[in-house]
Amino acid sequence: MRLFVATASPHRQKTDCAIVGLHEGSGGFTGSAAALDTALAGRLGRLIKRGDVHGKTGELRLIDTDGAACQRVMVVGLGKKGAFGRKQYRKALLAALGAIAKTGARDAVSYLAESVAEPDAYYDARLAAEALGAALYRVPAIRSVRKPAEPALKSFGIALAEASQKSATQRGLDNGRAIAAGSALTRDLANLPANVCTPGYLAQQAKELARSYQSVRTQVLEERDLKRLKMGSFLSVTNGTDEPAKLIVMRYDGGRAGQAPVALVGKGVTFDSGGISLKQPPGMDEMKFDMTGAASVFGAIKAAAEMGLKLNVVGIVPACENMPSGRATKPGDIVRSMSGQTIEVINTDAEGRLILCDALTYARRFKPAAVVDIATLTGACVIALGAHLSAVMSNDGELAGELTAAGLRAEDRCWHMPMAEEYHEQLKSNFADFANACGRDGGAITAACFLAKFTDGLHWAHLDIAGTAYLTGSHKGSTGRPVPLLLDFLLGRA
Repeated sequence: MRLFVATASPHRQKTDCAIVGLHEGSGGFTGSAAALDTALAGRLGRLIKRGDVHGKTGELRLIDTDGAACQRVMVVGLGKKGAFGRKQYRKALLAALGAIAKTGARDAVSYLAESVAEPDAYYDARLAAEALGAALYRVPAIRSVRKPAEPALKSFGIALAEASQKSATQRGLDNGRAIAAGSALTRDLANLPANVCTPGYLAQQAKELARSYQSVRTQVLEERDLKRLKMGSFLSVTNGTDEPAKLIVMRYDGGRAGQAPVALVGKGVTFDSGGISLKQPPGMDEMKFDMTGAASVFGAIKAAAEMGLKLNVVGIVPACENMPSGRATKPGDIVRSMSGQTIEVINTDAEGRLILCDALTYARRFKPAAVVDIATLTGACVIALGAHLSAVMSNDGELAGELTAAGLRAEDRCWHMPMAEEYHEQLKSNFADFANACGRDGGAITAACFLAKFTDGLHWAHLDIAGTAYLTGSHKGSTGRPVPLLLDFLLGRA
């Protein structure tokens, strides 16, 4: 896909489709739309007079211009003037580009950035490139029928408000393209069925990343290596399955030699049955998404390599299945973690924290500047925040603030939740150093408190993405989150 900065006004820009905006009520056309309306002898204005368009948020109208410089015009409803922020901008572009992708248009130019309430050339361009990637994304469906034809759209431009912004706009497009590529990889991995995307498959994909980018190195640790490292907590989760566990380590070397890396640790449970604490059948198919934390680490590494990020990043993925069998870990069993601490397994469906705690301990060998783990960890997080915001919990207020600010900038928001002492006390055990679960109350927080027991001396944050990683129902599938948040955070560090 070619991404470019457009400099011509819409009535002079040669393109298959110009994307312009219309505000609801008295706001009327944006500047570019008004100029285009003049060039088209008032044709757009007549649509308003006839009541064919109203400017309501998300409203779309595709118009053939009968041989003008732009062959088509996509009029997009922007809602009330002054209330059109970045969130609305991204949604409007996503809707418009999704509709254009269903036409024969080979290229398009957007003029919507001029309407954003608080314009920023870099972010407006970056969000546009990310929206393009999302609009063109296709789920890797496994069907016997022929795959649908690829969209004709091969080129996309964003119009400049000022000539001085060209450099920032192009940088935004380039970074957005990289983030979109990372998000697409995340979505591909998460959307694949669990009989395809196994721990071994993830290991192969990590090796493929290393083959594709000279800046990436991959190491895969097998179960014999995990036993040697005394990762008893991690291995306890994989006892019940025939699929061997893997610890996947991907190193992106974009910073200077010796620079302390940022460590990203992603939960990679490729299918979570709950183990002996078996889940209810309704919705269990969605447990193929329980490796989205791992998939987001893959996406972040790919995006960093695509944009040549000036930072060292290490991605650590404990990958396994959680299945019931005669060998499976039982409720009440006690396991010893790599840190030496013992854990009473109250609930085998609280398995993500059991694999993450050993991965967090392993991350210490890289002497990281910061550690962020990402996991679809708790249903309690979905109850607390729904499908809109991820949760962030941390032993470092500044790090939590960095992630929260990155989420706001990237339109991939998270909410800082507490980890007060009272929550830690809920994990007490009569038989081991602590338990892996303690009931439903404050479940997202107590899960983070469990992980915090393995992070002394680390600048650590935990992202619970259980509500934001994927959609359910008729739109079931991965969202690609939180790759935009992670990359904005890494860009800030770089």
